[in-house]
Amino acid sequence: MDIACSSNLRSQTDREKHYFSKSEFNSRNPDFHIEDDFIEILSRERKRSKRSKKPFCLVLLNMEKIICINSAQEKIRTIISLLGENTREIDIKGWYKQDAVIGVICIEIEERDIYTAKNVISDRINNNLKVHLFPELLNMIKITYHIFPEKLDGNEQNNSPQSMFYPELSTITLANMADRLIKRTVDIIGSIIGLIIFSPLFLIIPVLIKLSSKGPVFFKQQRVGQFGKNFTFLKFRSMYINNDATLHREYVTKLIEGNTNCAQTGDIDEKSPVYKIKSDPRITPIGRYLRKSSLDELPQFLNVLIGNMSIVGPRPPIPYEFEKYEIWHRERLLKMKPGITGLWQVKGRSSTSFDDMVRLDVRYIREWSPWLDTIILLKTPWVVLTGKGAY
Repeated sequence: MDIACSSNLRSQTDREKHYFSKSEFNSRNPDFHIEDDFIEILSRERKRSKRSKKPFCLVLLNMEKIICINSAQEKIRTIISLLGENTREIDIKGWYKQDAVIGVICIEIEERDIYTAKNVISDRINNNLKVHLFPELLNMIKITYHIFPEKLDGNEQNNSPQSMFYPELSTITLANMADRLIKRTVDIIGSIIGLIIFSPLFLIIPVLIKLSSKGPVFFKQQRVGQFGKNFTFLKFRSMYINNDATLHREYVTKLIEGNTNCAQTGDIDEKSPVYKIKSDPRITPIGRYLRKSSLDELPQFLNVLIGNMSIVGPRPPIPYEFEKYEIWHRERLLKMKPGITGLWQVKGRSSTSFDDMVRLDVRYIREWSPWLDTIILLKTPWVVLTGKGAY
């Protein structure tokens, strides 16, 4: 009943039909923002955090169950008043989701104190609500606390999606709904065609892998997808089994940090550092050919068909790479799913700096169109055939 009622409320597009109109907020709660204003402020705080590298805490109070009970307006006004009394003046309060979820943005928190501050904020809000609200009402409120940017340690359970900081991306309009439908349709059709065309190689390559080294045919690895959500990434195995990832971890860390003196260079006529280890001792003889020809990437058509990847998009990083990202690096994992090929692959592939790779991915996200995907797809075969930047 509660969810159904809330859904009906949210389907009303006329602001005047909301429980709390803009004029009412201006008169009763001048420091409490309506949804549009709050989301705009949240976007501004994200950008500020990226520049200053100072994190902030976002508190979300889900009120969907309360909205549908008697005297909902009075109870929610009480909660809003309690939040005003138990948060700082500089903290920003408003509707994260109009008539459903209240948000509080706690800013000006020193990085070294962010997790301690999160616990302090949590204790203060929870304890205060317990004192002033009946248990039955309190149990109807779901409160969550989120840090931007969240520190990651490379473990899947701690690699939490941060989509709550980008609510505008979930706003569905006719334009972006059409874009999503087009891209997903192309992904499904393209992955099926790719699996059919390359089906003979799915028979030949496994035999060659088995003949050249012991181990499974497929290499499965956790990669970071859209909004930082992990998924199982598939490739044909090109390395010996039980190899140590320390070499790659240390190399990528130095490259992300801009320590290009420690990075290898590509061909003689290339001066840029490469994103992959050029002479990696972990790679098998057949694996070296598979990588050079990009045939090891073919199983990713299955990832595309499942829906955790796209044919065109940013490359998905390994969790230990992602944990080294600067805040602005994470933009490459927001609006688009990771892809098999992308602007980086056809422009620079492995022979480019890490920051330049991210800039190309961000540029792709901002300039995306079906035509841009078409151009990238047309350029990809030539890049694969020449093998430039592949190691």
